[in-house]
Amino acid sequence: MADQPQNHARHVAIIMDGNGRWAKKRHLPRALGHREGGEAVRRTVKACEKLGVECLTLYAFSSENWKRDEEEIGDLMLLMRRFIEANLDDMVKQGVKLKIIGDYKAFAPDIVEKLEYALAKTAGGVRTLAVALNYGSQQEIARAAAKAAEHGAITPETIAANLDTADLPPLDLLIRTSGEVRLSNFLLWQAAYAEMIFMDVLWPDFGEEHLQAALDEFAKRERRYGGR
Repeated sequence: MADQPQNHARHVAIIMDGNGRWAKKRHLPRALGHREGGEAVRRTVKACEKLGVECLTLYAFSSENWKRDEEEIGDLMLLMRRFIEANLDDMVKQGVKLKIIGDYKAFAPDIVEKLEYALAKTAGGVRTLAVALNYGSQQEIARAAAKAAEHGAITPETIAANLDTADLPPLDLLIRTSGEVRLSNFLLWQAAYAEMIFMDVLWPDFGEEHLQAALDEFAKRERRYGGR
């Protein structure tokens, strides 16, 4: 790993957008777009190790994604099962610690079992891959505020301490692919002072060069956190 610039992103989050459009452009089923999106996840996890990113958080399945048609949801669930099975050993070898944010226990029992096995298997990892599953940021903030109220005052500090991401480094950089410019209920609290980069590349085409370009842009920015 090369020496990192002083202003280097430790924690990067990505809204992985564009699987469906990638498939449509090629006159392919959406399921193939999601499969190629899984390949982009593999590339990006490896690139994070090479480029010195300590924590990568990926928006994989939102709490609103249940509104999609049953066939697509079924394709996504199948992809999730296969992704865990195909990549778990590599994650352990690469020192990747899996973390899930969101209510993953709403998934089918076999998926929950696979996820919990993967969480236990990767617990000793030194870098974090946080995956947002059945996740919505507004719901997360509401849960955190409720937990804070149970123990006393509701303050920014007590809410932050009860977020799903409380044990992760502060979010430095949020990337969204596909050219869309919105957060879609993802890490709203955590992104308060994060830098944001919106890229035209569709997620299945995302690779190390795109992550490097985003990190280079991040390194140029001056983060004032509300100051001058």
